[in-house]
Amino acid sequence: MMELNLSRVDYMQVGITCPQTMKLLPASGKLQKVTVADCDGVLQCFGMRKREVQHFFKTVPGARITSLELGGPTGQPRERVFIAAGPEVKGFTKKGKNFLTFDTNMSEPIQSMYVEGADLLVCGNFIYNHYRDCKDLNYFLCGDKVNNVLCLPLDRVPDVIPVLACEDRVLRVLQSSDLLYEMEVPGPPVVLCLYANNGGDDGNEILYGTADGRIGMVQIGVLAPTHRWELPNEKRSGGVLCLDNYDITGDGVFDLLVGRDDGQIEVYSYDEADEPVHRFSHTCSESVTSVQGGVVSSPGYDEIICTTYAGWVFGLTSEQQIKSFGNQESSLDAATESKLMNLQQELDDLQKKVVDEREKYQQSAFSNNAVSAVPCFNIKDKFVLNREDASYTMSLELQMPIDNVLLQSDVPIDLLDVEKNSAVVSYSHCSPEEGNFLLATYRCQANTTRLELKVRSIEGQHGILQAYITPRIQPKICQVKQYLIKPLSLHQRTHVFDDKRPYNTLKLTGSFSLAEMHNWVCFCLPELPERTPAGDTATFHFESTFLNTQLECCYRKGEATFRSDNISTISILKDVLSKEATKKKIRLDITYEVNDDSVSHTLGLIHPRLESQLLLAKKVQLIDGLKELAIHENDTSFLSSEYQQILDNADKIQQEFKKQPCHLERLYGMITDLYIDKFKFKGQNVKGKVAGLLEILDNYDLESLVQFFENSA
Repeated sequence: MMELNLSRVDYMQVGITCPQTMKLLPASGKLQKVTVADCDGVLQCFGMRKREVQHFFKTVPGARITSLELGGPTGQPRERVFIAAGPEVKGFTKKGKNFLTFDTNMSEPIQSMYVEGADLLVCGNFIYNHYRDCKDLNYFLCGDKVNNVLCLPLDRVPDVIPVLACEDRVLRVLQSSDLLYEMEVPGPPVVLCLYANNGGDDGNEILYGTADGRIGMVQIGVLAPTHRWELPNEKRSGGVLCLDNYDITGDGVFDLLVGRDDGQIEVYSYDEADEPVHRFSHTCSESVTSVQGGVVSSPGYDEIICTTYAGWVFGLTSEQQIKSFGNQESSLDAATESKLMNLQQELDDLQKKVVDEREKYQQSAFSNNAVSAVPCFNIKDKFVLNREDASYTMSLELQMPIDNVLLQSDVPIDLLDVEKNSAVVSYSHCSPEEGNFLLATYRCQANTTRLELKVRSIEGQHGILQAYITPRIQPKICQVKQYLIKPLSLHQRTHVFDDKRPYNTLKLTGSFSLAEMHNWVCFCLPELPERTPAGDTATFHFESTFLNTQLECCYRKGEATFRSDNISTISILKDVLSKEATKKKIRLDITYEVNDDSVSHTLGLIHPRLESQLLLAKKVQLIDGLKELAIHENDTSFLSSEYQQILDNADKIQQEFKKQPCHLERLYGMITDLYIDKFKFKGQNVKGKVAGLLEILDNYDLESLVQFFENSA
């Protein structure tokens, strides 16, 4: 396989961009034009001529543009540009003529859009609308937030088959205004893309990218879907924001281009099994909102055009940018020298303008008529649960450099190491008795516009995590972002429920409505839609990312039933829901059934994690002694194979242990809670016997632990 060698070329900077708001127009000559829209409401089209940016058209600022799609008659090149801003869709020719302004009259702003021939598909947060020739045709109200939409190509499929990517880890396939079927994917799908830009051989293959960094392909059948392949996110890269298909390797087969929110741009090639293989990575310092493959800068040289959150438009080109002339000195031609002189003059003028404006600001600041104006800046933030290590990733991104970020929490949380994070962290003294458990400051290096952090919460304790973000601008200003740490924060939505487990049941009855109970459940659990579900009954299933225990929530007006194989989950729900009902002055009748087999079942789920952590802690304790022995003894071959392995992998073991601070204490805490909760439901207080439990844990053996739980009654 040919090795990919791509070099970055910067073209221009526009305003802040939303995901998937940049497209390349079909080639009408040797080079392609780029259309890009931003949050200032500006749509512009540019190309390259003699290595200089040439604008073809640019609109005046307006409402924030959230989506950009290309369209045209079915089966013909997509040369028309469609943008969505608020509830409006506008259409432009490739020369910039506004030929369409269509008000959809949707009650929500358009978040995603797709154009196929005369058919226009638009989605708000929960609403899907289908228009044909600007006439309302179909409508669907989704149970959870819609992140993206597309339909199968009409030149290969007889009817419009829309596919919605929804926040609850589901792809919903529609037919007219009805749900045809739904399929679960491994993470919240953020972006959809037709395989090979035409849906593959049968026109029904779709690629998806998820918020937790996974990529997969599904085949949309007539009656049922088929999962073709899935790429797990083993390197824990950022969430996927954009996808495209383009033959960047030149082997005659489309490659998969991927843009992520941690700044990674990746190229995957398909092997004989049609499963993509990683070929190339490039990292920039900002989240990548759009990727497109094409020929923009130089005829005959393929490149990947990218846009970032802050508005940078650049290319990764296959053209060699640094030319080697051996030992000979290269002389610049007159045109290049003139261009360099003009650039230098432009830079000098800009520097002078900055100095003049600073002086002007200083003078006005000290005058009697000075008016203080607070500068406004946008923050792109994300707070997402990771299944792999049961932690939350918090990412903060600004258009300007970040000076520092202060984290404050009124509940106990752990901060985990992030390799990509180069900021310096310092901790301040806290007063837990006053409700302040964490105060940490991250000081960022120069020109850092994106900061990624990882935190892990403790289930059962809920509150607010606050981030105070201060950018490097004058005058100094700070914005605050708040994130709810929920009582069952480490639970994740799932659509698979194992009925054969030993379940504990909690039943609540009272004079509450479906909407009130839904609000209470939303307060307890993440990944639930704010909108109250349609119908008389709501059912949701969850899985613990830490222990893999399950939870079923089923409720309607006046009645709610919760089932879980972890008795601590039931205990937390009972306590929190009782308090929420008391606040509303609603009387609850609470009944519960405890399954004693569930305790040994949960201990069995904890066992492999606890055994692994105890073994890791034991290895870490031995490392210093083994290293000292290795210094005094030149030959350590007399050591056992186990000790030799610990010595050889010392750095790796210590790094793994460092990545999981307080992990062992967490597991001890969960077992202690399980012990207390088991007997709490039986009306017994066993807090005085916790010391005996800790002794058992110090000399851990699963059988002894189960016997201690059974014999403590």
